[in-house]
Amino acid sequence: MALIEVCNLTKVWRAGKLALDNVSFELRQGEILGLLGHNGAGKSTTLGIILGMISANAGDVLVNGHSVKTDRAQALSSIGAIYEAAHFYDYLTGWQNLRVLCSLSGWWNESEVKKMLKLVGLEQRAHHLTKTYSHGMRQRLALAQALLPRPKCLLLDEPTDGLDPEGIREFRELVLRLRAEFGMTILLNSHLLSEVEQMCDRCVILKLGRKMYEGVVPSQKKKHDVFQLLTRDVSKAREVIESVGGTFDPVSHLVVLPPQQPAYELLRLLIEKTVRVDSWTAHKPTLEEFYLGMTAA
Repeated sequence: MALIEVCNLTKVWRAGKLALDNVSFELRQGEILGLLGHNGAGKSTTLGIILGMISANAGDVLVNGHSVKTDRAQALSSIGAIYEAAHFYDYLTGWQNLRVLCSLSGWWNESEVKKMLKLVGLEQRAHHLTKTYSHGMRQRLALAQALLPRPKCLLLDEPTDGLDPEGIREFRELVLRLRAEFGMTILLNSHLLSEVEQMCDRCVILKLGRKMYEGVVPSQKKKHDVFQLLTRDVSKAREVIESVGGTFDPVSHLVVLPPQQPAYELLRLLIEKTVRVDSWTAHKPTLEEFYLGMTAA
């Protein structure tokens, strides 16, 4: 079931630059979806339209069936977000910042706020001025704000940008915990392919405002029809593999199996033909390989 439906979005800026060209995808209940693309691909523009902060020239976004264009308040009532850089009043404490920001929507619940601060690991620093916060702490405070009151869906725009490796890992674990413990549905915009690979169930790839791919993160696919063969008998190995309809790239050492060809039978044939096999392993394409291939000029 789709929680958010992005329907045929088109956005053209005043200068005539096309930001989005008929982009459609869906965010399903309970999943973590990665939104990928180079700078200027349209990722932040897409999130801005979903949040009603940017108007589209055509298309719409539905959240739980409610249109962001015509029923924004109802549509966004189930969404929390970290959009672009997090900004707080440095002369206020983390607690005071949350109180001020929550007051904009007329909501405040001290017990719930304490729970969220504990969840993001800021309960000990809640009453310290935010000017003393590190970048990682500011990101966690922004996450606490996005989780008040608990939304069904969380939109994260480059949430780990500028964090050190430890901070990235902590944020990743927190995002996975939100889905595991609270059933949170999450849309993640990130440049860090390794993070998307570890966190996301599916991904959407944008290039120059157009959708290039929507589907399972490639490295999570269970199909193994490509293997890596390490051998000193390169010429003989290629001859054997091509004799059964497969291909062998001596540079990448990748073997692409022909249709309906069991891997163990090809391996047995290589050995029978006295090809010295140093290593034979299933190859799963990484998200980086897939992404670079998809977005190459």
